[in-house]
Amino acid sequence: MTPAARVQAAIEVLDLVIEAARSNGAPADRLMAEWFRARRWAGSGDRRAVRELAYRAIRACGEIPVTGRAAMVRLAALDEQVAALFDGSRHGPAPIRDDEPGAPSGVAPAWLVRRLADSGLEDEEAAALLDRAPLDIRLNTLKAGAQPLPEGGEKTVAANGWRYPPETRIEPSRAYLEGVIEVQDTGSQLTCEVVGARPGETVVDLCAGAGGKTLALAAAMENQGRLIACDADRARLSRLAPRAERAGARNIETILLDANRELEALQPFLGAADAVLVDAPCSGTGTWRRNPEARWRLTEKQLERYVAIQSRLLDVAAGLVKPRGRLVFVTCSLLDAEGADQAAGFLMRHPGWEVDRPGLPVGVARGDGVRLSPWRDGTDGFFVARFSRL
Repeated sequence: MTPAARVQAAIEVLDLVIEAARSNGAPADRLMAEWFRARRWAGSGDRRAVRELAYRAIRACGEIPVTGRAAMVRLAALDEQVAALFDGSRHGPAPIRDDEPGAPSGVAPAWLVRRLADSGLEDEEAAALLDRAPLDIRLNTLKAGAQPLPEGGEKTVAANGWRYPPETRIEPSRAYLEGVIEVQDTGSQLTCEVVGARPGETVVDLCAGAGGKTLALAAAMENQGRLIACDADRARLSRLAPRAERAGARNIETILLDANRELEALQPFLGAADAVLVDAPCSGTGTWRRNPEARWRLTEKQLERYVAIQSRLLDVAAGLVKPRGRLVFVTCSLLDAEGADQAAGFLMRHPGWEVDRPGLPVGVARGDGVRLSPWRDGTDGFFVARFSRL
């Protein structure tokens, strides 16, 4: 593909991403993979260049663009080299008209920018939510020493964290294939450390998903005790078993939950858990570095729905914790509605609990918890709070 043809290809991909964002369709990475699958003649260099152009354009636009071309015109306004490729060549995009507007710039849609500002994120800190993320991995202590770590990594503040450049291909390494390492953001690793899971305990991961945090908890427990991984999404939970086998995690039990009827499946654990992790469904504002188009998908109504789900799951989790046990609430969000406000609401509804603020090497206090952000801490954005049952 010529450089101009790559720009046109990125415009076509962006049209798909924009339509999916409006209709709550497939995520951008999947759409790009499918687009290239139908065009096997595109080489690896073409795929890499088109993907980079598309994501740069996504990051350059605040409001959802009208078209993929409008998004790329916005990027062209910031990059003269891209602008020069609107040359009208056979496979390239038509020249940019003098009066042709690009998509609006900005960090996010206007309503979301206001919510971020109300939550204390403005200017540089808000803009950093769209930076390109590094590749972080967690050394799996259940298999430490089985294979050397890939070269080029630097130690992070997480106990077993290492960081690599964004373009690093970690999956082909022997260490990854044999379960010695797991891809996990440093902030995510730190929230697992806040749980303080110990060998012999009973720990419940109430929103385990595909099990990224579950595997970190299993390693902390040294395969001793009971680790209950729960989720209402059968497809996501089914991915945990092969991951656990690869990681050598043998103390994990899975429970498929029925949404809004979780306690029916969790009766054996009422008042029995030493610790419960609620890594609740959320808006994902802290993960925009990896999924920048997610900010186009979020609506105020969806945010309200997430907030309601988080409150309900916290109430469910409270019933599982034994006296002096721990409840850890985590969201990959930087909005107070999904962080500090949720923590305050929990304490108001449950007077038999007290704040046990986690001591982390990074992060700043926010309400009754700690907030991590890309700009301040170099991690994805998280809010984490820890409560102790009296």
